[in-house]
Amino acid sequence: QVQLVESGGGLVQAGGSLRLSCATSGRTFSRRTMGWFRQAPGKEREFVAAITWSTWSADSIYYADSVKGRFTLSRDNAKNTVYLQMNSLKPEDTAVYYCAAAPYLTTGRGDPKLYDYWGQGTQVTVSS
Repeated sequence: QVQLVESGGGLVQAGGSLRLSCATSGRTFSRRTMGWFRQAPGKEREFVAAITWSTWSADSIYYADSVKGRFTLSRDNAKNTVYLQMNSLKPEDTAVYYCAAAPYLTTGRGDPKLYDYWGQGTQVTVSS
C-alpha cells in the first residue's frame, strides 16, 4: 500500500504562486512515477505533470502544454515528497489538484487510469 497526502492549496490572485506538496508513505519503493492531475467542476480529470525516476537514469519530467513554463515538478527523495511549484497562476488553473502514484511508466504518463494510488486532493482557487 502507498499513502499520498497533498497539501499547499489555497486561494490566490491571478499571477500569484502556490507550492503543492505530496507526501508519500508505505511501499513507496514500488512506485517510480508520480503525477499531478487536476479536476475542475464539470470537467474530466486533466494531466498536469509527472516525474519518473530510476536508479540507472536521471529523472524524467513531463508537463501538460497548458502549464509548461509556469509549473515546476520536483521531488525530495529523503522526504518522500513530490512538489508542484505553480507560478503565474491563471483563473483557468482553478481546480482540485491530486497527486497519484504508478509503477515505473515509460509511456502514458498522462493517463490517469495507469495510476493506482491517489491522494485526497487539495483545492486551488485563482481569482481574477
